[in-house]
Amino acid sequence: MDHLVIFPVIIPLAGAAVALLLHRWPRLQGGWTLGTMVTSLLTSAAMLWQVWQTQTPIVLQLGGWPAPSGISFVGDLLAGVMVFMSQLVISMGMLYALGAKDSVVTYPAFFPLFLTLATGLTGAFLTADLFNLFVFIELLVISGTVLTAASDDKYGTEAAYKYFYISLLAAFFLLLAVGSLYVSYGTLNMADLAQRIAVDGEQPLLPFAAAFLMATFMIKSAAFPFHFWQPDFHTAAPTPVHAVLSSVVVKLGVYGFLRMTTLLFLAQAELIQTILIVVGVIGVFYGGLGATGTYDAKRMLAYSTMGQLGFILVGIGWGTPLSIAAAIVFAFNHSLAKAAMLMLAGTVASRAPIKSAAFTVVTGLGKEIPGIGVLFFLGSLALAGIPPTNGFISKLLLFRSGIDAAQFASLALIGVGSMVTLVYTMRAFRAIWWLAPPEGVKAKTTGDRVLAPALLIGLVLVLGVWAEPLVQLAQDTSLSLLQPAEYVQAVLGN
Repeated sequence: MDHLVIFPVIIPLAGAAVALLLHRWPRLQGGWTLGTMVTSLLTSAAMLWQVWQTQTPIVLQLGGWPAPSGISFVGDLLAGVMVFMSQLVISMGMLYALGAKDSVVTYPAFFPLFLTLATGLTGAFLTADLFNLFVFIELLVISGTVLTAASDDKYGTEAAYKYFYISLLAAFFLLLAVGSLYVSYGTLNMADLAQRIAVDGEQPLLPFAAAFLMATFMIKSAAFPFHFWQPDFHTAAPTPVHAVLSSVVVKLGVYGFLRMTTLLFLAQAELIQTILIVVGVIGVFYGGLGATGTYDAKRMLAYSTMGQLGFILVGIGWGTPLSIAAAIVFAFNHSLAKAAMLMLAGTVASRAPIKSAAFTVVTGLGKEIPGIGVLFFLGSLALAGIPPTNGFISKLLLFRSGIDAAQFASLALIGVGSMVTLVYTMRAFRAIWWLAPPEGVKAKTTGDRVLAPALLIGLVLVLGVWAEPLVQLAQDTSLSLLQPAEYVQAVLGN
């Protein structure tokens, strides 16, 4: 069963190589890619189920070299949840791409790059080594950059350059952290690092390593004040890629903050959590207000990601078992709702006379596609945290954890900020489905297929009505994170 942890990485990577050979047969290539991703999703589900049932991480030491000398892959509950969530959304992104009208989806390298993006993100969640985390992040960055640069959007190349250079800065910070930790403790295995930091205490370079890692994960999650690149990049990316980037790729930062505060830097966790609360509260307001004032539906949803991530960071910052569980539930539910909303915005844009999600272009076009309007309305309810959607469960659990932790000041602030979500989502709904279109403007009769976002909205409703399994999984994950000795023991043995 140990090899279950490597299958979600190997399958999309091998599938990408085969997909590249199938470039002469576009339909076969697309079908192969989706089948590969679904297969990988099933293995990630099997891994998560195995870990959840046994309450024991799955550890694979590549080449038989024991940790910390060799390369370790670890599938604990946190990694399992993150991998399953990511591969579920990526599978839906590929399904959307198969029915998209974008020219970029017909390029020979599009689907192979989509699979390498999945490989990079999955590997980053499952690796137990900080240097290999850097390697997988770089694979993710290269894939995302090329996919954005090839976008039909005329600003795709500019956005790709922005993403590449800001990612270069994140890579620089990560390598500085890696160097500082290796010089100080002689290891980069996260379990071994946790043990050595606990035994050897705070070395002179440790605060700098923690600061560099904080900057890295803030850039990856587009958290304030490293948010400025995100709206341009995500808006210009092809819709299926954008739906993945703005929903699950940004969760890499969430994963990093959880590892920092529950495994690596336990003595410094209180300071890190305080910073996350401040950054999270600012992000809730800045992202919400940015989304309210923007001119484009996809750009609005990109700003919205910043605001929604603010709630998650606050939950991590409170640091209680319930608030961490709430942050995990929030991250999972947000990924589904945000991916669906971005796909729906892309579907509307594909029916516009000029393919664009700008409100000046799509105003009134929704009158001819009322079914998509129903889906968009349900997705808006999910982002705003209104029943019967999964977003209501997320905010209910988060606010309850804030009350239990007596964090009344930050709770009141994010409570006020959460109201902004309904303002900008309903503004977009009103513009597209309620107002009359400009005279002489008519929607195209066909556009991107709506199957993928419809499936995601279905999951949004299911998890809003039947939330118990996800909540229980998140609570078990939270408890396992707050017992880091179990992770260290699983990786290093006796």
